[in-house]
Amino acid sequence: MTMDRRQFLATSAAATILPSLGSAKYYEHNLVAEPIVTSLVPGYDFKTEMLGFNGSFPGPEIRTQVGQPLKVNVRNNLDEGTAVHWHGIRLPNAMDGVPMLTQDIQEPYTTKSYEFVPPDAGTYWYHSHYNSLEQVARGLIGPLIVEEASQIDVDEDITIILSDWLMNNDGQLIEEFSDMHSVAHAGFMGNYARAIFPQTKIHMGDRVRLRLINSATNRIFPLKLSGVEGKIVAFDGMALETPRDFEDIIIAPAQRVDLIVDVSDNLIIDQLLRDGFFRLGELPIEGENLQRKVSPIEALPKSTKPKPSSPNRELELVMMGGAMGGAHGGDNIWSLNNVSDMPAQPCETFDKNETVKIKLVNQTAFPHAMHLHGHHFYELNDNGEVGDFRDTTLIGARGSQDILCCFDNPGNWMLHCHMLSHSMGGMKTWVKVG
Repeated sequence: MTMDRRQFLATSAAATILPSLGSAKYYEHNLVAEPIVTSLVPGYDFKTEMLGFNGSFPGPEIRTQVGQPLKVNVRNNLDEGTAVHWHGIRLPNAMDGVPMLTQDIQEPYTTKSYEFVPPDAGTYWYHSHYNSLEQVARGLIGPLIVEEASQIDVDEDITIILSDWLMNNDGQLIEEFSDMHSVAHAGFMGNYARAIFPQTKIHMGDRVRLRLINSATNRIFPLKLSGVEGKIVAFDGMALETPRDFEDIIIAPAQRVDLIVDVSDNLIIDQLLRDGFFRLGELPIEGENLQRKVSPIEALPKSTKPKPSSPNRELELVMMGGAMGGAHGGDNIWSLNNVSDMPAQPCETFDKNETVKIKLVNQTAFPHAMHLHGHHFYELNDNGEVGDFRDTTLIGARGSQDILCCFDNPGNWMLHCHMLSHSMGGMKTWVKVG
């Protein structure tokens, strides 16, 4: 008997915690990828045809606990293939969700299960990794939150999705995803952007954890937050050793920023523009929290992964191509070390636990957000000291960034630009570990 959407979702509602041996919990979720119609632009009567998970955009927030087994059953109810990538999670290679590298394409009207134990608490997300420029732009994304073993002292924990869309006057997506001019420049950009808040309430005086996720295909968001004061406590899911003051925040595609803030007024998120700002979203305060006492913001629990040792070797990865970018290898628009698209052989092979310093050199006229699957890495500061621990780093036009990575997770791992137009245009490769 073929299981329909309602039966499939009914097997685990939104999330099920099943008993298991010992004190461990077993979390199971069901996701259905399907066409949806949604009110994407608040205040307008039109509805937008998109893709989504479980009938919504963004897809449901999956919450689990660090170190606890997680199973997600993905049903593909689309008329095309798909695959789901668990962005930022250090998981077994077979669960990474990259077609033609770690799994086959998930064909229409089939179900695939992903099982892994998240080793790190933090803010992550899931998204399509097949025809991802189009499927992510059309809505196949959702947040994945891995909670700390001990509760963080906040009144609210709020996930905020940032994205943009190219829409016509009727509120429908303009599906020129592979427009070559866009691919060769900054990427497929929208004419409407929004910060999507969950349905929640905040009060004056609340201490709130904000989890910002940039799910846009190409847009870098320079942000200004109003109505709150506090600290940045994590990048890309990984806790900062010392919480950091902020004024403006720059968040590239696929990056995440966690903040702990105290609320003094309506929470407003603006996108900074050359000549002003665009209001992305607002969460009004409702009443006052008289119980919360002012106290210093403490650091989140640190990752259990130790800092890497001195590198065993060094290598260079050069980004080339694009408009005004000059010659490059391959037959596509962008390249890495003179090779476009996914090569038949890995660009590099590393021994398990080998520590490598990689110099990412951007010889192009546009920024790139480089994402490494299955690992986090340390950005190195200009003085060579170890900086932030991330899975996606933003390299400015004609700039460079050194990173230090311990390749301790065996398998075949994709390394690509998360400006998805650039990835589609050839800026992608893979490494082999172990």
